[in-house]
Amino acid sequence: MDTVESVNPVGMEPYPRDPRLRIRIVFGDAEMMGPGKAELLERIDRCGSIAAAGREMGMSYKRAWEIVGRLNGMFRQPVIESTRGGPGGGGAVLTQTGREILALYRAFEDRAAIAGADQLAALQSRLSDISPKK
Repeated sequence: MDTVESVNPVGMEPYPRDPRLRIRIVFGDAEMMGPGKAELLERIDRCGSIAAAGREMGMSYKRAWEIVGRLNGMFRQPVIESTRGGPGGGGAVLTQTGREILALYRAFEDRAAIAGADQLAALQSRLSDISPKK
């Protein structure tokens, strides 16, 4: 399938017109798991650092730590373990629970995309042409 691109008015960068899901799962009044938290977990796993993962996402150190605290408080077992910085440097790793939570969330996204593919295609077919004016 060809990707039609248009201009993102905020960043003025092209973005694909192919539909994609951004799923947020809400657990009660204040707890949720969504694409931003999943991305932060993936980046922490790759970087080995909460601060570095937050920087890659354009997020402040404080905000990244707040999200980690919220995630660790949401589940029965911590999703991220961290060690303090210092001469040898600190670090962070996803726990087994963290890996399971991330895998479950990504699997949910995949299944939802597959289950809703016909509806997404039908919605996309009704989009107006928003390609940049020349």
